[in-house]
Amino acid sequence: MQRITISVSDGFSAALDDIRRDRGYQSRSEAVRDLVRDGIERWREEHADAAFCVANLSYVFDRRVRALAQRLAEMQHEHHDLVAASTAVRLDHFHTMESVMLKGATAAVRAFADGVRAERGVRSGSVNLLMVEANDRHDHAGDHQHHGHAHLSPSL
Repeated sequence: MQRITISVSDGFSAALDDIRRDRGYQSRSEAVRDLVRDGIERWREEHADAAFCVANLSYVFDRRVRALAQRLAEMQHEHHDLVAASTAVRLDHFHTMESVMLKGATAAVRAFADGVRAERGVRSGSVNLLMVEANDRHDHAGDHQHHGHAHLSPSL
């Protein structure tokens, strides 16, 4: 095990203490290790070179922005091969949170997510990618054929 020493502002230190207390860590070191582990995992997911992924794209948009809801719907229709499902939650009179489940080629999923998040009026967009492998593996007995599609199984 290696020791790493960092200097942080008073505000950063106070926020770290809040996290430590709220999550029940015994020490700042435990809290920092978990936060760094989460950050590394997020970085790995964003930079992984797996060919396929499943993903959840969540964002809040302002429906007062001219034709934004229509543009977002059209983007989903244009990429129907990536969009598995979507759910919209009306937050108030002007804001909607949408969650879009995606699957397919990682580069295409990333490009779609980046395009949605770049739209004027879209806020708080985040994407969670999970790398998968495309295969035709079956763990059950029987003659089961797939015509033109593959399973997307979790990467091991």
